[in-house]
Amino acid sequence: MREGVEDATYHRTRTSAELAIVALLDAEVAAGRQVLLGCDFPMGFPAGFAGRLTGFRDAPAVWEWLAGRIQDGPDNRNNRFEVAADINSRMGGGGPFWGRPAQQKYDTLPATKAVDYDILDLRERRAVETKVPRAQPVWKLYTTGSVGSQTLMGLPMIHRLAQRRDVAVWPFAANAAPVVVAEIYPSLLATAVAKDVDTIKDRAQVRLLARALWRLAQKGRLMPFFDVPDVAHEEGWILGAGHAALLAKALTWA
Repeated sequence: MREGVEDATYHRTRTSAELAIVALLDAEVAAGRQVLLGCDFPMGFPAGFAGRLTGFRDAPAVWEWLAGRIQDGPDNRNNRFEVAADINSRMGGGGPFWGRPAQQKYDTLPATKAVDYDILDLRERRAVETKVPRAQPVWKLYTTGSVGSQTLMGLPMIHRLAQRRDVAVWPFAANAAPVVVAEIYPSLLATAVAKDVDTIKDRAQVRLLARALWRLAQKGRLMPFFDVPDVAHEEGWILGAGHAALLAKALTWA
């Protein structure tokens, strides 16, 4: 959504989508406008994971680690399951990630949820997911509703965006910037989406959430969304978590 005008485009590859995002940010910043960029995947992991993987207890360290290992071709071919298996092996094997196609076999990446998170000394869910219980755990890589693969593939892009001086990734960066990147969860508006006439669910989700956030911003009612607990600075947070009713109400405003 640009200045209240809704526009949707479809990209067949992540490479194409990232190029379009960068071009859009360049144009908006050059025009002196502020941008809220929402990405529908977690930007952090349950507390403790970052430190064990990278030696640093912050999400940007994981973004950088993944950016150096994830391979993502222009045709979307990638090595996400291989990287997940490698991470599991560093954690002792068998987890925390799980889920893969049957034909792709890795000794340290189970196909089903055969993971004991207590043994791994990791939590299955982030704190924000207690407020949004429908959200899937970030460790699930495959089958219906999984978000782990999107996370592994998306975080290298977040790392690249975070290198820009005009970008702040919330809630990890304290500085203000023309572009704020935030995690979103369009299913916060599941009821409104179900009633929408759009035949493409993903498009309806993005359009309605963008509309709600825009209207809240215009009325100066978006700032409470950015008030989050301390754990969010390690794990990340869904913008609008705990505010689903207000998001839905904003859709009724003229």
